Amino acid sequence: MIEGISHITFIVHDLEKATVFFREIFDAKDVYSSGDKTYSLSREKFFLVANVWIAVMEGESLPERTYNHIAFKVSEKEFDIYVQRVEKLGLDIREARNRVDGEARSIYFYDYDNHLFEIHTGTLDERLLNYQS
Repeated sequence: MIEGISHITFIVHDLEKATVFFREIFDAKDVYSSGDKTYSLSREKFFLVANVWIAVMEGESLPERTYNHIAFKVSEKEFDIYVQRVEKLGLDIREARNRVDGEARSIYFYDYDNHLFEIHTGTLDERLLNYQS
């Protein structure tokens, strides 16, 4: 039986830039750095973001951008704080998709390696309710 998501791994060109990204945007807590050792495929670092294990491994950036993304939930009250964090790092913000009224707020942005992230204020239950209207 699946118990949940174990971890999410991102391949990044620069571990230090990725560290700044996860700390500054998501308040990530550093929990491990392999340093110059390689236990997996390459050097790596682990973070916790709201108790989710995020791994970053050194490698080549994604060659192109897609809509594949991971979304992090924040409260409506804190949404603008996260927008400011994204803007402060000068990250590329993707134009938002059309939304159904009441669907919640989102900002989509790319990291330094073409991964797409979303900060979102809604929940699945809210989304389903709005789609029924």
